[in-house]
Amino acid sequence: MTRLALLLALAATPLAAQEAEPPSLMERGLRLLMEGLAEEMEPALRDLQSLADDAQPMMEALRDQLGEAFGGLDAYHPPEVLENGDILIRRKRPGDDVEVETNPDGSIDL
Repeated sequence: MTRLALLLALAATPLAAQEAEPPSLMERGLRLLMEGLAEEMEPALRDLQSLADDAQPMMEALRDQLGEAFGGLDAYHPPEVLENGDILIRRKRPGDDVEVETNPDGSIDL
């Protein structure tokens, strides 16, 4: 039975391939446009990659320096925007790892 199903599936495959329509002029034009854009962009992308490779050591040094400068930011909770548009930035207290409780409508009781 499985052989018969396999033979029927294989026999139907060429018919499906013959029924497929060739790409339209719009599809061929779009494909040519995309291939042309890819060819035009290739040198620019190579230059961008080399620029990123050159900048990597400088970015790592900057990250190390800024990491020390912004080390105190972990002493604050993320900013909260209230309904009236006010922004609260709460300082964390020792042992203050509890999430702020919000009401079902998203508001915060003060």
